[in-house]
Amino acid sequence: MSGTQRILGIDPGLRRTGFGLIERHGARLTYVTSGTIRTPDADLATRLGVIYDGIREVADQFCPTEAAIEKVFVNVNPQSTLLLGQARGAAIVALVRDGLAVHEYTALQLKKSVVGYGHASKEQIQAMVQRLLSLPGAPSPDAADALACAICHGNAREFLGAVGRAGMARRRGGRIRSGRLL
Repeated sequence: MSGTQRILGIDPGLRRTGFGLIERHGARLTYVTSGTIRTPDADLATRLGVIYDGIREVADQFCPTEAAIEKVFVNVNPQSTLLLGQARGAAIVALVRDGLAVHEYTALQLKKSVVGYGHASKEQIQAMVQRLLSLPGAPSPDAADALACAICHGNAREFLGAVGRAGMARRRGGRIRSGRLL
């Protein structure tokens, strides 16, 4: 893939929504920013508004080219799953307002992409995100999950690009070596 991608990862939550922005140029990942949007102890509509406004503020300030968000998993408590889905919806709407493409990944995909193990702990994700992005310290759990989401998308995008180049090479009768069409 040519050019620089600016990928905003989102870890949705009703109390804390993590965000993380990275740049990917070729195989190189660069940390831009990360943090947590904390909602007040208030009614649901107020919390969703805070999530929406927070994501919009980050997107407006840092101008991502793509976004990735963690998919909701079905929790033991259906009410919690529904609430998390609403927080996720507020984040998605904030991202697509200006036409930003949003890609979705399961927790298993994120963990496998970053740690190499689908049942990795929060601490393992934090440690690998810190290592992959050469951070001086471990990011908060919510920010680490969001950064993992961005890293997962960057890796998936690079992989899909390589698969596409290989398909074009076969159709043209060419070969691929070291990710390049010969």
